[in-house]
Amino acid sequence: MSTKKPLKELLNGETILQAMPEFAYVFNKQNQLLMWNRNLESVLGYTKEELFKKDVYDFMEENSREKNNEAINKIFTDKEEQILEQNILTKSGKKIPVIDIANYVVIDGEEYLVGMAIDISKLKESDKKLRQAIAELQDLKDQLQNENIYLRKEIESRQGFEEIIGNSEPLMHSLYRVEQVAETDTTVLLEGETGTGKELFAHAIHKRSKRKDRPFVKVNCASLPASLIESELFGHEKGAFTGAIQKQIGRFELAHRGTIFLDEIGELPLDLQSKLLHVLQSGEFERIGNPKTIKVDVRVIAATNRNLEDQIRKKRFRKDLYYRLNVYPITIAPLRDRISDIPLLTEHFVKKFNLQMDKNINKIPAKTIKQLQKYSWPGNIRELENIIERAVIISSGSSLSVEPILEPRFEEPDKFLPLAEYERQYIIRVLEKTYWRVEGPEGAARILDMHPETLRSRMRKLEIKRPGM
Repeated sequence: MSTKKPLKELLNGETILQAMPEFAYVFNKQNQLLMWNRNLESVLGYTKEELFKKDVYDFMEENSREKNNEAINKIFTDKEEQILEQNILTKSGKKIPVIDIANYVVIDGEEYLVGMAIDISKLKESDKKLRQAIAELQDLKDQLQNENIYLRKEIESRQGFEEIIGNSEPLMHSLYRVEQVAETDTTVLLEGETGTGKELFAHAIHKRSKRKDRPFVKVNCASLPASLIESELFGHEKGAFTGAIQKQIGRFELAHRGTIFLDEIGELPLDLQSKLLHVLQSGEFERIGNPKTIKVDVRVIAATNRNLEDQIRKKRFRKDLYYRLNVYPITIAPLRDRISDIPLLTEHFVKKFNLQMDKNINKIPAKTIKQLQKYSWPGNIRELENIIERAVIISSGSSLSVEPILEPRFEEPDKFLPLAEYERQYIIRVLEKTYWRVEGPEGAARILDMHPETLRSRMRKLEIKRPGM
């Protein structure tokens, strides 16, 4: 809209400009700044002398100049109001987001651009915070959904114990160790034979920790193919590899602020051991197919039925990872060392299978308990549970009847060897146990009840040499 009034009269001696709460300005057709209010001056950081006749494009970002040029031409050619959202630049280079409203006026035959800019920094910040909040809520929703799916699968798949049964001295010592470490965030290594209930102890630690209301996520390193373990632990993006048809959240991400239980850690492939070590050290990892770093807060409990020190010697397990995991070891005793717990465990399993099979077995003969206590239990508590399940099935009355239990023969029958070879193998086992130390209170000579020089002589005769020498 064209207006033909003296400039001084239109702006009332700059009074209107100065009274405006926004940034007000007047440019001529040569894109020179002629008038402005104090708000603009104080924000831009220029002196009055520097601002007078300053080029309009000096206040614009490089990438917005074309858009501004188009709008300015439109104002002077079409005489139409133009509204732009953009950043204006201060003298220091700071960017201020504004809504710019500019109009065309003619005064004494001269054409001018009169406009004002409204600072929308607070609106932008609020919008940013709102978007962040929405993104965080979405992440939380995804996290909860993934946790629920995982926990539902765990509930469907979990079998076995609901509580730790027994009161033997070895068990009480292990539970004491659990109580000591549970409330900390310390990494725990559970050591014990197959079937001793390591997962049950991991659950006990989690339930007594500050993280008990957060997820307990299990990964069985032995049950997953080597090609899938990395994806299971750290997740992958859609299309990251053949068969990755959708994005998958990894177990570490699922366990954020909770506990991750790495069962059978000794089975983890060597190439993944270094990646796991990095996560334990930094709390950071990347999904497969996404370079973005993800940071997690996870308490780690690992379990193994293998001798990890022996695995290190065989170059199958990283020494640095072992030291990172072995912060607080808990050894879970095998059932053969918990003979006094067998009556309680037997009673527990009988009650369990009574309910499942609608049986009413309420008597456990003393001879049955003695029979169970004489067995060596190579399969530990898991084997005992299987034996009792079978016994409940075959028991027809109210008394538990257990079939004869035969010792398994997993190994090949002994081969007869020459006496010197037996001696050689035995000396090597003792030397390995003492880390090839011959002399001293913990040396092999003391264990073999031999003089150190006599032992060295026997080693030379039997051609026993320390590996790598």
